[in-house]
Amino acid sequence: MNKKDLVESMAGAADISKAAAEKALNGMLMAVTDALSSDDKVTLVGFGTFSVVNRSARQAKNPRTGELIQIPAKKVAKFKPGSKLADAVR
Repeated sequence: MNKKDLVESMAGAADISKAAAEKALNGMLMAVTDALSSDDKVTLVGFGTFSVVNRSARQAKNPRTGELIQIPAKKVAKFKPGSKLADAVR
């Protein structure tokens, strides 16, 4: 499913126009992005939790040359599914 399919599904489920559904989806995505960029956590009960974790610096091997390279530390987004989502997928 891509964004267009998701907008169509939202519009049908909520009985609203596709434009309104797309506006709502964009607003939700922006809110999650803003929260994560501020190191906040976003929890949607039953669906899951979006959070930011720190990935430490490490060494890795370049597969082409075999040379050791240093990979710097960075922050990454993480999603942990909630119980209802996990049960639905099973």
